[in-house]
Amino acid sequence: MRQKIVAGNWKMNKDLERGLELVSEVVNMVKDEVTSSVTVVLCPPFVHLTSVNKLIAGQSNIKLGAQNCHQKASGAYTGEVSAEMLKSVGTEYVILGHSERREYFQESNEQLAEKVNISLANGLLPIFCCGESLDLRQNGDFVGFVTNQLTESLFHLSAEDFGKIVIAYEPIWAIGTGLTATAQQAQDMHAAIRKHLAGKYGQAVADATPILYGGSAKPSNAVELFSCPDVDGGLIGGASLASRDFTDVVKAI
Repeated sequence: MRQKIVAGNWKMNKDLERGLELVSEVVNMVKDEVTSSVTVVLCPPFVHLTSVNKLIAGQSNIKLGAQNCHQKASGAYTGEVSAEMLKSVGTEYVILGHSERREYFQESNEQLAEKVNISLANGLLPIFCCGESLDLRQNGDFVGFVTNQLTESLFHLSAEDFGKIVIAYEPIWAIGTGLTATAQQAQDMHAAIRKHLAGKYGQAVADATPILYGGSAKPSNAVELFSCPDVDGGLIGGASLASRDFTDVVKAI
């Protein structure tokens, strides 16, 4: 059975006090209400990682994640954070290639391949994002675009290393717009991604790879989305900023 994961991406939200309030609420709610074996990953801003890690200590099903890392091990990169630094403060997962990073910071597939490599070398588990724009969805080969993102950033990995990757499919047109892919649209793309992985690494590896949905999942649609056979959880944005909403999404697995 594939691992089920719900990861909360806070993006650039929450000061330390409000962030720790949110974590405390989530920890208590998950402990009291979640009975499934889902893994919960909290991805706060860098400056909160150490404090959040202290609050989730001892919670076997709640893990710490970061929102990005630099592709180099160290050096004169003012304002950047390395994979080694993330690991040193207890981080286990790292989001790579989020659509906002690709758009606002022009991260390329080649650069993301470097980030994947440095993350794995430091024992971090990448949550690798892929997805298409509204224009591509309506007018182009959106499946080919998404699978090419995977090919160029991940297919240099050995099967062993690829087995540490979590995929997050983000229909970019459904992030922060109020739009959401239908359950069938999500399932169709996740199935296409899994087929693409099988073509490179074989069916067993593809079947073991968690593929998360990352396009405005919330309590009102999470059950339907997560019931799809190839949807293994979610990368949650807005709903991760409210403990009740986030916990209800976790419970939808």
